[in-house]
Amino acid sequence: MDAAQQEATARARELQSQWYGEPLGTLFRRLIDDLGLNQARLATVLGLSAPMLSQLMSGQRAKIGNPAVVQRVQALQELAAEVSKGTVTAAEATQRMDEIRRTAGGNVLASSTHVTPSGGQATTVKRVVREIQALLRSVADAADIIDASDSLAESHPELAEFLRVYGAGKTADAVRHYEAHQA
Repeated sequence: MDAAQQEATARARELQSQWYGEPLGTLFRRLIDDLGLNQARLATVLGLSAPMLSQLMSGQRAKIGNPAVVQRVQALQELAAEVSKGTVTAAEATQRMDEIRRTAGGNVLASSTHVTPSGGQATTVKRVVREIQALLRSVADAADIIDASDSLAESHPELAEFLRVYGAGKTADAVRHYEAHQA
């Protein structure tokens, strides 16, 4: 690798750290370890090609372009945390990864219902919230979203709160916000 390629890779990893909290190679390796996956299985669950996953991990590409994939990464991070705590069994984790692969990342403007295993329809608030988060996070990193929120706080406090909660906050906080505003 020549000096220009090394510089481009270092810059891509720096951008990944800003956008995703750490380089994607580090994040993906942790998911692989925590969830007992290999790279091919991780790529499948995320909805990426194996070469694209490799490019993101190595720093040849900086950004995940598809908001649905960002949403799946977030869902896998939450699942890995549950596995680490011991609140989810290996079998449950496998089933949840299959659900993440199939359901994460629909269109925010599409219907927010899906068919449940029992055959009924249920509104999935968490899915809608994750779609909003993924969309916001695909256009700006958390620091930029917070800056935008701060600049709107005085003149448009509700919009500022929305940006802060969904763009830079935790999914659980965004779910509470969503439910509080659906009356």
